[in-house]
Amino acid sequence: MANSNGDFEIPKTCKAGVVMNEGPDFKVVVEDVPVPEPGDRFSLLTPPGPNDVLIKLNATGICYSDIHYMLNDLPIPKMSAFGVRSPGHEGAGVIVKLGSNVKNWKVGDRAGIKPAYDACFNCELCWSAKETYCDESTQIGLQFPGSYQQYVLSPARYTQSIPDGVDDFTAGPIMCSGSTIYCSLKESGLKPGDWAVFPGAGGGVGHMGVQLAKAMGMRVVGVDGGFEKKALCMKLGCEAFVDFTKVEDVAAEVVKICDGKGAHGVFVTATNASAYAAAPMMTRISGKVMCVGLPPTGTAIAGADPLLFVGKNLHVIGTKVGSLLDTQKALEFAARGLLKPIYEVYPLAKMPEAVAKLQSGQVAGRLVVDFNS
Repeated sequence: MANSNGDFEIPKTCKAGVVMNEGPDFKVVVEDVPVPEPGDRFSLLTPPGPNDVLIKLNATGICYSDIHYMLNDLPIPKMSAFGVRSPGHEGAGVIVKLGSNVKNWKVGDRAGIKPAYDACFNCELCWSAKETYCDESTQIGLQFPGSYQQYVLSPARYTQSIPDGVDDFTAGPIMCSGSTIYCSLKESGLKPGDWAVFPGAGGGVGHMGVQLAKAMGMRVVGVDGGFEKKALCMKLGCEAFVDFTKVEDVAAEVVKICDGKGAHGVFVTATNASAYAAAPMMTRISGKVMCVGLPPTGTAIAGADPLLFVGKNLHVIGTKVGSLLDTQKALEFAARGLLKPIYEVYPLAKMPEAVAKLQSGQVAGRLVVDFNS
């Protein structure tokens, strides 16, 4: 809350969801943690400095990447190796304090944080809007305290502005999911009228991909399981839906729907081996398999027999979360009413329940935690 001078009253501690017992038996608990100061050292990767902003988050999305970090099932160091206890990378809120060098923000500005925490901005990748691939790009919620914590630091130069007309519960999930799938759609090069297929269409990333692809003029097919996912996908713009719990040969059904030739692009937002195995079979000649979802290490292969690659001129492309520009473009779709994340809101005290629900795979759309309830 701001005082009569327009300054925010910043507490010494704040609530945060912290992970206990990293690994297969992890759990999340809500407890008090210190509120950081701009310049505090929270990682061995960067020295303290006056170039940060302090953001009070109003909302955070819950992403399956958070589950991966807590399970330790990706080939990366543990959160605890960096002294981090709170994951999360889909935060939206308001700037409440500035580092002494910060000139491009003011207290009260709305701002968000994304999976990538910062980059060098002095290399070819950064100059070409691919800064998430920069060698010096670090990850919030892994190497720095993430958006499960209400007050978080963010480098001023890599903090995302949230446009008017996009509320925090919408903006939070777009910081990762919306940005990620916008980037993949852009990288695919698909054109209006092309067939775009989304294995995992009813999930947090997939359901935003359905909307964005529709807004870009593509013909959209959703692949997922269950009536709830089907209803969501058809409501959001799918021209057809294939239920993998009812259809024996999903790939054949997709090919049939897509003019009998297959999809121009298959955007694998699901995280299981079967989705990746089926994707190459869904494409037409010169089709593209876009790898988005992250399966646990060693559980899936993105590819097929080389004869299929040769015979279909098949392209397999991986894309990460989008750049600052990609995220801004996704937010602009939201501001125009063309991207509306479907979410269920949980109060902060029930964050552990939200995490458990997502881990169980029973979520249609996105789960968002309200820090103020």
